[in-house]
Amino acid sequence: MSNDKEQAPEQPESFEAEVRKAGELLAQVRREVRRAVVGQHAMVDGMLMGLLAGGHVLLEGVPGLAKTLGVKSLAQVLDAGFKRIQFTPDLLPADLIGTMIYRQQTGEFVPRKGPIFTNVVLADEVNRAPAKVQSAMLEAMEERQVTIGEHTYELPRPFFVLATQNPIEQEGTYQLPEAQLDRFILKLRVDYPNAEEELSILRRVGVEQPVELKRILYRRDVQTLRRIAERVPVDERIEQYIVRLVVSSREQNRNINRFSRFIDFGASPRASIYLFRCAKIRALFEGRGYVVPEDVKAVAPPVLRHRIVLSYEAESEEFTPDDIIRQLLSAVPVP
Repeated sequence: MSNDKEQAPEQPESFEAEVRKAGELLAQVRREVRRAVVGQHAMVDGMLMGLLAGGHVLLEGVPGLAKTLGVKSLAQVLDAGFKRIQFTPDLLPADLIGTMIYRQQTGEFVPRKGPIFTNVVLADEVNRAPAKVQSAMLEAMEERQVTIGEHTYELPRPFFVLATQNPIEQEGTYQLPEAQLDRFILKLRVDYPNAEEELSILRRVGVEQPVELKRILYRRDVQTLRRIAERVPVDERIEQYIVRLVVSSREQNRNINRFSRFIDFGASPRASIYLFRCAKIRALFEGRGYVVPEDVKAVAPPVLRHRIVLSYEAESEEFTPDDIIRQLLSAVPVP
């Protein structure tokens, strides 16, 4: 598959036109968000990819790297409701999902819905909340519903959680359960800007007015982009490549996988599904109506890094999940 054009399946002209328009719209959204966010292109693309894939995104990085600004900027470009929730150790489930209140005029208990009843939720420092709050978050993220009292309420559609966490400060934090981590379609590592980008940030301070972003992406557009992404064809050999890549993270036989001693638990089948979806969306980002192996390789780290549990041996040798993913990508033959 060295030549993309040779692998491009023949598509009706109408589908090619849809792909072209989708690519142009996505490029416009990315440009608009980047008017407010200097650099961090991978973060912006990852957030948009999570939205189109119908999943949630976890952003990990030290403070001051524009994680919150990036989420707010994406929400401004979307035609959707937005709420920011600051997670703290004393947060209660009722602060998140709401509670039942007594209405004296009627003598009834009625629900007072919490801030999670919106389209885009910024869960700031999500790992600072205790287990009960994480349990309420898990139901919302997975089922798109919450339970208040004896009643269950559907959340607005689309429902999209963008959560942030600080990787270096662990005091007053709670480790997220593996089941909740698996509900995040992507885990994005937000790195420091380069010198040129930081200079651009410096020159904006106290000079420019806050950037007013245009609303570009409407709810109907999100649904349309999702339908187009679903129709992007994937060659059978690439499907097999995705499965081999995920299965290789679970192999415990050192004769088959020489990295097995560094992995306690491999990725679940949900990883295969998300690799499949995200590779299609990445193809749309590139303006292509078909998937190539490079799409799978590009989305593998954010899809897999929070689904592979490293062994004590890996931690003692200071390996990270990204190190293991790079080794797996180099070991699994590309079609």
